[in-house]
Amino acid sequence: MFLRCGGLPSQSATWYSESVTIDADAGFEIFAVTADKGIRAWGADPAVVFREAARALWSLMIDSATVERRQMIPVTVEAADREALLVAWLNELLYLYEAKGFIGKDCSVVSWSDTRVDTEVWGEAVDRTRHVVLGHVKAVTYHQLYVGPSVGGWEARVVVDV
Repeated sequence: MFLRCGGLPSQSATWYSESVTIDADAGFEIFAVTADKGIRAWGADPAVVFREAARALWSLMIDSATVERRQMIPVTVEAADREALLVAWLNELLYLYEAKGFIGKDCSVVSWSDTRVDTEVWGEAVDRTRHVVLGHVKAVTYHQLYVGPSVGGWEARVVVDV
């Protein structure tokens, strides 16, 4: 099953089998890649795209309906360019999950540039009795990586190793 959240039409509709509209201006979709999963996130600006990419990553790991906004963790990431920044950002969120036992519910981008993002990540400690685990993400990769302008805003594509 593939998931699409958001209101913009997919330019590659043949990849997707399920569509859920949440927001007309921003969203994400998960697409199939041989032995992996792809994330496509979109929004009005890079800050929104980074938020949607985070939501997409978390959707692959734990059912977001079971996660609450109990704690805020500030996260700052730097990288050489905006593509590497997206990979570093998502890998940092994965690190919080794997090493610190923290799963995000939502986030806000406090500041963004092509080489640095400062965020506030809201979520809670993983509780296996309440949280429904959906899958395991091993790493965020550089395969099919893109972050840039698109029709109507910005878009990002990234593949995660599952």
